[in-house]
Amino acid sequence: MQQQQQPARNAPNPMQPTLARPISDQAEAQQVVGHLSDVMDALLALVEEETQHVRLGRLTEVPRLAEKKAKLARLYLADTARLQASGPYLAKTLPVVLDALRERHNTFRALLQLNLTVLATAHAVSEGIIRGAAEQISRKSAPQVYGASGRHNVSNPRQAQPMAVSRSL
Repeated sequence: MQQQQQPARNAPNPMQPTLARPISDQAEAQQVVGHLSDVMDALLALVEEETQHVRLGRLTEVPRLAEKKAKLARLYLADTARLQASGPYLAKTLPVVLDALRERHNTFRALLQLNLTVLATAHAVSEGIIRGAAEQISRKSAPQVYGASGRHNVSNPRQAQPMAVSRSL
């Protein structure tokens, strides 16, 4: 009979969020703010590239950006969590830097909103195209007969035939 191993008591639980370590001095605060600025610049460049690909219809290019975007998002969240955990300290020691960071964050948020709008538009357009194609297919596959009222019967959308989409195009 094998004995089940007990998890180590000091091992972090991946299901629970870790608490951000507060910043303890001005040099560390400057380093975190500088790192966050670099991460925001890289993330914005990546989001702008993604937006450009979607606008130009090069949707096959977008998935290759996902891993890098996720990594940058994790770094962004880690840095912002540290800054939030150190809010009172930063407000007391570096109020000018904190105000500039807030302003930059508002600009960052506006640019991300633009990206989300482009992605939502592309999603809505592609959904409309797929729905239209499915409607045409079901209309062609339905029998063209007259009903009791003397008009063409409208096909029931619940009885539509399945449709396959090739993603290799």
